[in-house]
Formats: sequence, C-alpha cells, structure tokens
Amino acid sequence: FKFRVLSDENDSFIRDYDVEYDMNLLDFHKYICSDLNYDPSSGASFFTSDPNWEKHQEYTLFDMEDENEDAPIAMEKVTLGQIIHKNNDRLIYVFDLFGDRALFLELLATSKADDGKHYPATILSENEPPHQFDAALTEAQGSIFDEAFEEFGGFDGDDYYDDEF
Repeated sequence: FKFRVLSDENDSFIRDYDVEYDMNLLDFHKYICSDLNYDPSSGASFFTSDPNWEKHQEYTLFDMEDENEDAPIAMEKVTLGQIIHKNNDRLIYVFDLFGDRALFLELLATSKADDGKHYPATILSENEPPHQFDAALTEAQGSIFDEAFEEFGGFDGDDYYDDEF
C-alpha cells in the first residue's frame, strides 16, 4: 500500500509511506511515530473514514474489551488489508487525543511488494510535521488545579489564625 499523509495544520507537510497490506495498525502507529519523532506511548487512534473525512470505526492503542459492535477495536487486532480495500480509501490518525488533532491518510496505490525492499518505508518527506502536543492549546487550557483553586487566588492567609498552640 502507498499512503499519502497530510495535515490540516501545515499545508506543506506531506509524507508518503509504502507499507505491507498485512501490517497491523499498532505497527503502523509505531512507524508513523518513529518517522515523525512522536512518543508512541501517548494515546492515539485510527479511524476509517468516508470521502468527506467523516470518522467511522475507531481503532485504539489499548484494548477497551467492550462487546458492543460499535466499540473501538485494538490496533494490534487489525491489519491494513482488513480495513483498506481500494484506492482512495481513507484513514484518520488522531495523534493528540486531548486536542483532537489528526493526520489524514489516503491510499494512493497498491502494488506487489518489491523483492529486497524493506517495508515500511518513507518514500516522500516534505516539511516538518505538526508538533505532537500543541503547546498553545495546553497553555490555553491551563491546569485542572489552576481552575480548581482559582477562587483562592487572592488568599494571603488569615490574620486571626495563630500557629502557636
């Protein structure tokens, strides 16, 4: 499979990956993280997508062990060949779950694996990827402790409180 990877945060960022059809999503996640210098242990999900980039089935880093038919499926249990069937099929790779930031993957071509070629492979790399964690978003949200103790911001102590017993 040849995938084109794009970002809505940086129009000049492009990656093309050649991967084997039987690669599972967990290994694909690890490869993307390695290529983009992302932390692979941070939460992430793949979603199948329609032509309008609407999310459908979710594939998560961790197994949710839910019996519901619409429940997320663990990445390690699914191969690309099980969910990608024809050119232009799409995936959304959410790499920042809290910021809902994603990369958009589209299947450009399928071909027989080349003998002697190592897969997965990055065959096109243009410009820097978006940072894994958006610092501006983190600063804007602040800490949950900041929010919880906001009303105590002007507290300088109690003049009538005595430390001596």
